[in-house]
Amino acid sequence: MAPGKNSRGGEGRNSSNYCSTVPVAVFVAFCLVGIWIAMSSIVPVQDSVMEVPETINEVKNIANQTGSKQFEDKLGDISPEESARRDSQTPSPQSESHSESVETETPNGQIDDNQLKGSTETLDESKSDKSLDDSKLGTDNSVGEVTQQDEIYGETKEEETKKNMDSETNQSTGDSNVESHETSKEETSSESEKSSISIDDSSKYDWKLCNTTSGSEYIPCLDNWKAIRKLPSISHYEHRERHCPDEVSTCLVSLPDGYRSPIRWPKSREMIWYNNAPHTKLVESKGHQNWIKVSGEYLSFPGGGTQFKHGALHYIEFIQKSLPNIAWGKRSRVVLDVGCGVASFGGYLFEKDVLTMSFAPKDVHEAQVQFALERGIPAILGVMGTKRLPFPGSVFDLLHCARCRVPWHIEGGKLLLELNRVLRPGGYFVWSATPVYQKDPENVGIWNDMRTVTKSMCWDLVVIAKDKLNGVAAAIYRKPTDNECYERRPKNEPPMCSESDDPNAAWNVSLQDCMHKVPLGASERGSIWPEQWPLRLEKPPYWLNSQTGVNGRDASVEFTADYKHWKVVISHSYLNGMGINWSSVRNVMDMRALYGGFAAALKALKFNVWVMNVVPTDSSDTLPLIYERGLFGIYHDWCESFSTYPRSYDLLHADSLFSTIKERCNLVAVIAEVDRMLRPEGYLIIRDNEEIIGEIENMAKSLHWDIRSSYAKNGEGLLCLQKTFWRPTEVETIVSAIA
Repeated sequence: MAPGKNSRGGEGRNSSNYCSTVPVAVFVAFCLVGIWIAMSSIVPVQDSVMEVPETINEVKNIANQTGSKQFEDKLGDISPEESARRDSQTPSPQSESHSESVETETPNGQIDDNQLKGSTETLDESKSDKSLDDSKLGTDNSVGEVTQQDEIYGETKEEETKKNMDSETNQSTGDSNVESHETSKEETSSESEKSSISIDDSSKYDWKLCNTTSGSEYIPCLDNWKAIRKLPSISHYEHRERHCPDEVSTCLVSLPDGYRSPIRWPKSREMIWYNNAPHTKLVESKGHQNWIKVSGEYLSFPGGGTQFKHGALHYIEFIQKSLPNIAWGKRSRVVLDVGCGVASFGGYLFEKDVLTMSFAPKDVHEAQVQFALERGIPAILGVMGTKRLPFPGSVFDLLHCARCRVPWHIEGGKLLLELNRVLRPGGYFVWSATPVYQKDPENVGIWNDMRTVTKSMCWDLVVIAKDKLNGVAAAIYRKPTDNECYERRPKNEPPMCSESDDPNAAWNVSLQDCMHKVPLGASERGSIWPEQWPLRLEKPPYWLNSQTGVNGRDASVEFTADYKHWKVVISHSYLNGMGINWSSVRNVMDMRALYGGFAAALKALKFNVWVMNVVPTDSSDTLPLIYERGLFGIYHDWCESFSTYPRSYDLLHADSLFSTIKERCNLVAVIAEVDRMLRPEGYLIIRDNEEIIGEIENMAKSLHWDIRSSYAKNGEGLLCLQKTFWRPTEVETIVSAIA
């Protein structure tokens, strides 16, 4: 019994000690767990839903501090599944108010301070949610199929956002000077805040500044003095044409002293910063015609021109009243302005919902196209010389020349024949020039020659109208809509082009002394005038039904799917998920435009931008279709420099471009060209394969660009970059560009 008692007594003491030890052990365990959790929270946790509330609160706090509209509502909206992915095919080459008086003869007769400050404010943008899934990147290479999720996305955005929080955000302040940009870069360089695609290999890129005669306005293919000096003749403006260097440049163009963020549209139409384009030659030579004036630190544009010194709006109304059938913004949507000056004509036609391609050479009228682009008006550098214009045949609804000084009447009207090529059958040519209304011997002689040439071309002189206010007159011609006149001409001069001559062949093609027949077949483009604007934007044209699309299916189906695809992408991704300050975007370029769906979607969604649609020369020729829907564009080879001034565009968009040109173009040189065209604080959006995305991301880091969004999945990726004010200090002399 004793042993039993002792056993029991021993058991009782042991039990008591165990009970007193438990709380201590539990307490220690909780402490250890607490320490573990605390330590774990220090380490960046990728792909964690727990980060979402903090990120959104952070965005809201920034929004409250800046008062920016971009942070209001639908934070982090990202596109739904985009099954309408473009196929990365191997394409086949290819004003003031005045009383107005208009007299008509028959053809047989003869600023706000706050707004200005806003243009130089820094871009305090949030860490944008970049949640993207497979179809966000367009992994389905079928343009023709659009899933139901495109229609029901509005009901599932919150679920999609929660489901796709694996991609994280990146922040950049975008200050408008080099110092603040580099500070911003340091403050936001935490790679744990961004879904980085590539291993950082940016150190291998060695950027230098271009040392050229043109300085901050260097245009490689127009400033090749080595080639220009070797020209045997300049009688046909050969020295104003493109002469690209044998070796493409990889250096960066410098910034003008005092350069600052451009004034935003629409205020920019009236004024720009003087330091951004510091030229006064036009002020001295054209100031009395109200082209341009110096107003303190600004250059101002009263809206005048050589033929409309009382303002472009009055002049535009004068043309409409002279021939109501022109119907600005309905029948006439896409216009070509030859010898555009500072492009006030095109700038004010925006009020009539008309899109104008303005062009002029880089000549003694220094910086006229640069002024236009800085104002937010479409323009390119070009000349009527020995080559065809880089546009398809029969695409412009109306052509305009207001004393553009092009000698249309010489050499059998050779230059006028080029206008005939690009003018749509039934389209108009408005010629406002001194030979129309002045009676001195020289002008009378030019007028008589012009009458002979236009008659031989079967152009109908519809009306000659006089504008009393400006003291000028305009002759308006119309291109025929059938071939009857051509067939009954007593002489075949100018001759009809051979059937083998493609009117759409325009890149580096010499001018031809001939005219193309008017298409008459029911399924031929040009046989019927397009739908009135804006219906033509989204309705497949009649002739598309007989065409096969670039992906091998019915072209009209691909057209519709492409349009829907881009509306979804822009609405649910580019607008909210990329960290883009759209209020600063005006001049846009789609570097590989395909059907023009990106530009069409921006227009349909009422973005206050214009888009230069570029169809690469080695791609399927879809540029005529882009014009048919009331948009415009140009052919270009991206292995060469584009015909524009540096700092022309606010946003460049490249969908499956770089992977298609990598084998034949120097990709570093292409990115240097992108840097040249893009304004500081401008954006580059790239959709391409993961390898390309990684390579360009490394280049962007070496350029000190801000990575706004970077994402890749299943071999495809999306990258949004913002250029900064950084410039290298080392210099590279371009011998061919030294005058």
